[in-house]
Amino acid sequence: MDQNPEPATFPRHLRLTEAVQYQRVFAGSSRFGNKYLTVLARENQLKHPRLGMAVSKKCAKRAVDRNRIKRIIRESFRANQTILPAVDLVVMCRPAILNIDNSDVFQNIEKQWYFIGKKLGQPQPPEATLRQIT
Repeated sequence: MDQNPEPATFPRHLRLTEAVQYQRVFAGSSRFGNKYLTVLARENQLKHPRLGMAVSKKCAKRAVDRNRIKRIIRESFRANQTILPAVDLVVMCRPAILNIDNSDVFQNIEKQWYFIGKKLGQPQPPEATLRQIT
């Protein structure tokens, strides 16, 4: 039986859907990243985080690779949305991400969620996230 009262979904209200929303994040945001990913985060006036992805052909030439990266980012966001503060997020990848497997991509993005929560004043993450980070 699931202990979480709400399923981890990715409904429309948790997405950045308009160009204006992306421009707002690109214009003034905190930058987090590593050699595989860059995450831009900007506080919003909502009570929940929202996710946008910018996975370009420069990063991954094949559509199948771009879709794989976006699928992993979406799944990680769904699983961790409860520990993220009320921010608008734009995740961008770097070409080196193609050289690592799905579990490493997942771990790298979860580390970024942790750092975003830590820097923007969110309480400690659940123990499961801490185990993966260390």
